[in-house]
Parts: sequence; C-alpha cells; structure tokens
Amino acid sequence: MNFRRVGAVVLRQLYLYRSSPQRVLPLFIWVVLDIVLWGFIARFLGQVSHSTFQFGPALLGAVLLWDFLTRVMQGITTAFFEDVWSRNFMGVFASPMRISEYLAGLISIGVSNSLVALVAMYALAWTIFGLSVFSYGVAILPFLLVLFLTGMALGVFGAGLVLRLGPASEWLIWPIPTLVAPFAGVFYPLSVLPGWMQLIGRAIAPSYVFSGLRAVVSGHPAPWGDLAIGAALAAAYMVLACWVFVRIYRYAIRAGLIARYSAETVT
Repeated sequence: MNFRRVGAVVLRQLYLYRSSPQRVLPLFIWVVLDIVLWGFIARFLGQVSHSTFQFGPALLGAVLLWDFLTRVMQGITTAFFEDVWSRNFMGVFASPMRISEYLAGLISIGVSNSLVALVAMYALAWTIFGLSVFSYGVAILPFLLVLFLTGMALGVFGAGLVLRLGPASEWLIWPIPTLVAPFAGVFYPLSVLPGWMQLIGRAIAPSYVFSGLRAVVSGHPAPWGDLAIGAALAAAYMVLACWVFVRIYRYAIRAGLIARYSAETVT
C-alpha cells in the first residue's frame, strides 16, 4: 500500500474543508443539538422520577457514543459522496491508486472527523452537564473500539451501495444509523423489545456496547465477555463490508458504471 496515495485522498478532503468552511459546520451542529436536547431531557427525568438510576450519565453517554458511531460512518460516506457530487469517479479510478488505498483514505477521513466530533461532544457534555465519561478510565476504550469498527463498516458498506446503485441512491445511506438504533438498544435494554427484534439486536455489535454502558453506570463491572462478542461482530462486519465494496468496484469496472456515473448529470 502506498501511503502517499492514501494521504492524497485525505488531503483532497482537507482542501475542501479549507475552501468551504460550511462543510465544517455539520461536524459540530448536530452534535451540539443532540447533547443539549438529551442533556436537558435526562436532567428533567432525574428530577421527576426520584429514582436512584442515573439518567444523566446513561442517556448522555448513550447519545455521545451513538453520535460517535454516526460521525465515523458519515465521515466515510461524505468523503465518498464528494466524488459522487463532483462526478470524479473517472479521475480517481483511472489513477494508479488501488482500491485498498482509496478505502484506506476514506477510513482515515472518517477517523479524523469522528475524533474531532468526539472531543467536541465530550467538552460540551462536561461543560454544561458535568458528564465525565472518561472517569471510567480504560474501560471506555473497548466501547469506543466496537462503535468505531461498526461505524467504519457501515460507512464502507454505504459507499459500496451508492457505487452499485448510482448517485440517486444516496438518500438510502443517511437514515442507516436511525434504522439501526432501535435494534441496538441505544436508550433501553433489549429485553423491552419483541422477541424477533431481540434476535436482530443480539446480532448487532453496538447492542453489547450500550448494555455494557448501562451496567457500568449502574455500578456493575464492565461486561468484558459481552464486549468481546461485540468486538468480534464489529470486526467481522468490517471485513465483510470491505469485501462487498471491492466486489462491487470490480463489477462497476466491468459493467462500465464508473464511466456512466462520471458522465451523467445528477438530477
């Protein structure tokens, strides 16, 4: 793998951010809205419930971690969509760049964007609501790793879906985190779901993260066994998503989809 080519994909995105500051705003605006909205909801629930359960850390921690996954996914898909919107597929794939280097560049962009968003979310949650997620120490790292791998897998899969179905299918990608969230048990345990939804939830890696988060907030030890299952699932998703993307890319080359997407005017 040529890391200069990987860096070129990242550098292109940095130039876009520099020339269009409005592209930077979405990295923060939705994060701010989510933290503020759910922070005050959690504070209200804590006031009226008279319960020993800590709504603030549970809800705000869930929002912070789920937004982290979403930022990872959208960092990858948005970087890919820049080539869709500019119809630059021919320019990218006619270059000596390998598909693995292109994917590595997209993933690097997703990593950087998600880390920036994570710092902003944590600073906001700590400043306004006193949430200190990192007070749990190294126990938080496996949670972030599972969500990080899952977000990358969703981003790569989403990019492959658009490559296969064409630019008009972009609208299918944005709702993916919202569609996954009910099965992942972001704000509630899987036990409240119907049986068939619980089965799907157990096959989704983030569900082990949020059940573990609620256990830690309640004062129990982190469920390392469940987190290991979640990490294994997330790693399998990542491998599968990359395999699917490469297969779709090869098909798009053989079928001439790359040239057609580069030439068509998106309406």
